[in-house]
This record gives sequence, structure tokens and C-alpha cells, in this order.
Amino acid sequence: MKKSLEEIAYLLGGTVDGDPETVVERICAIDEAGPGDLTFLTNTKYRRKLETTRADAILVSPDTVCHGQNLVRVPDPYGALGTLLPLFHPEKKEAPGIQPGALIETGAEVSPEAVVYPGVHICRGARIDQGAMLYPGVFIGREAVVGADSVLYPRVTLYRRSIVGKRVILHAGVVVGSDGFGFAQPGLENVKIPQIGYVQIDDDVEVGANTTIDRGTLGRTWIQEGAKIDNLVQIAHNVVIGARSIVVSQVGISGSTQLGRGVIIGGQAGLVGHIKVGDRAMVAAGSGVHKDIPPGQIVAGAPHLLHREWLKIEACLPKLPELRKTLAALSRRLKELEMKIAPKDPLL
Repeated sequence: MKKSLEEIAYLLGGTVDGDPETVVERICAIDEAGPGDLTFLTNTKYRRKLETTRADAILVSPDTVCHGQNLVRVPDPYGALGTLLPLFHPEKKEAPGIQPGALIETGAEVSPEAVVYPGVHICRGARIDQGAMLYPGVFIGREAVVGADSVLYPRVTLYRRSIVGKRVILHAGVVVGSDGFGFAQPGLENVKIPQIGYVQIDDDVEVGANTTIDRGTLGRTWIQEGAKIDNLVQIAHNVVIGARSIVVSQVGISGSTQLGRGVIIGGQAGLVGHIKVGDRAMVAAGSGVHKDIPPGQIVAGAPHLLHREWLKIEACLPKLPELRKTLAALSRRLKELEMKIAPKDPLL
């Protein structure tokens, strides 16, 4: 793929600062780029590298200044990068069809336009729509559904009746529809409560490697449209992840908790069950969320606090040893003063 900077700027709704006739054919990181390459600046900490990169052009934000370089100014360089990468470095399309070595049970419905690799097992009653791609080792349980143009990478497991929408990406090792963690008399008899619900994953969701999504005890666990979930996340039974939400790696979300639209959960955060996190709320990495969070609120810490309050506490922590010494010294002085001014017993 070769495109001039003028063509790229037109495609992205940007402008060119430099030679618009310059042609690029690859996209590379700023340290590795050379002649014929387009690079990008999405983090200001790397701004100093603008003058040393050997790239022929750089994607930058509108306020970036760098003399002597060809710049393509766009409102959102990172978003622009996402638009350009598939054009310059497209994924190779596989020929549709069921390859030898795949096991398709009688009663399964597989589109002839799907791609099914060797080692895939599709159970009776399951449905695989056109354009779906199932890599080796994928297991599709009874009556599960995989929507059009979805991609299931190796070792993805869909338990029975799981529903996967269109253009969903499930990375290697994802487990959808495993038992929710439900036991009566916990710590005593540990009586298992049958988990008879299911998981629904809406269109344009992406789930990272080795993430697990439990099915509902009753009803559904629901990952709504456009949500993005990182690697190694645990989502319990009957959880709802709102549309366009982001859940970063190693997060654990307990049963029946509901996230609104556009919620962002930082890495290693833990959320207790049966709470609600409002639309556009943000939870900082490592937080422990123990109660509802209103829409738009930013929280941090364990147990969680308003982010600004947590920052105040964190600012004090390095000073605690010094404050402890000061408090001890003041306590001693107070006792000395009390001894000096204490009235003497006239009988002594």
C-alpha cells in the first residue's frame, strides 16, 4: 500500500505541514521508522524523538511543532493510527470452508462462508454464521451461536447456549459460559447451586486472552455492544458490562454487579457483588469497590474513595514516619507541661 500525505490527510480529515506529495508505504514505531515510513506521536513523553526519527512523515496532534519534518496533523493521532493500520498492513483473508479434522456434530448449522480450522468441535444445535473464523481447538457447545464475522482464536470455549454477536473477537483461551460460583452453606456443606443461565455477548465486543465469563445462575450474564475486556479478567454470574465500557487486565467482578455505559475499570481492581457502577464512572487500578458508584464519579483505593480524597491520603503516607516522631515529641512535651502546672497536694 502506497499513499501520499495529501491522500492520508484527506482520509483522516487532517492537514499536512510539509510536502503533501511525499509517499509512504508502511507504518512503523518512531524509533524503528525509516525512509518510506509513516510514524506517529501519541504520548508527549516521546516528543523529543520527533527530531531524530528517520520516518518520512509523522502523525501528530494539531498543536505539535517540529521544524524540518513532514507532519500530518489530526485531532486524534491514536484513533487515526487505528484507521490506517488495516489499510497499510491488512490481515490475510482465509478461504472459507470447513477444513479436514474439524468435528461438526449432526444438527449443527455452519455457514459455508465461515472458516473452520482443524481441531474445532461444534456440538449439535450450534450455529456459526457467515464470515466467522474458528481457529484450532475451539469448542462450541450445544445451541451456542457465533455471529457473522466474529473471530475465535485457539482454545476458546463456548459452553452450551452461549450467544456471541457479530464482529466479536475472543482471544486465545477465553472461556464463555462456565459455571457461576454459587454454593449454599459456604464453608460448611458447599452445596452447589445449578447454574442454568447463559452468556450473551453483543456486537463488536473484544475479550482478551484467558478471560472467563460465567453464565448466569438464572437469566444472563451480559456483555453489551462495543465493550472491550482485557486479558485475565474474571466476570461472574449475572454481571452486566455496559456498552462501550473498558475493563483492564486482572479485574475481578463479582456476581450480579452492573456496569453502566462507558465505564472504565483499571487493572487489578476488585468489585463486590450486587452493586451498580454508573455511566462514565472510572475506577483506578488496584481499587476495591464495595458499594454503588454514581454516574461520572472517579474513585480509587481499597476500600474505594473519591479520587481527590484518595490523592490527599496518598500524599500523606510518605510523611507518616516523620509525623509519628513529631506526635511522640509533642506528647512528651505535653506531659512535661502538665507535670509542671499540676496543683500540689497540700497534705503532702
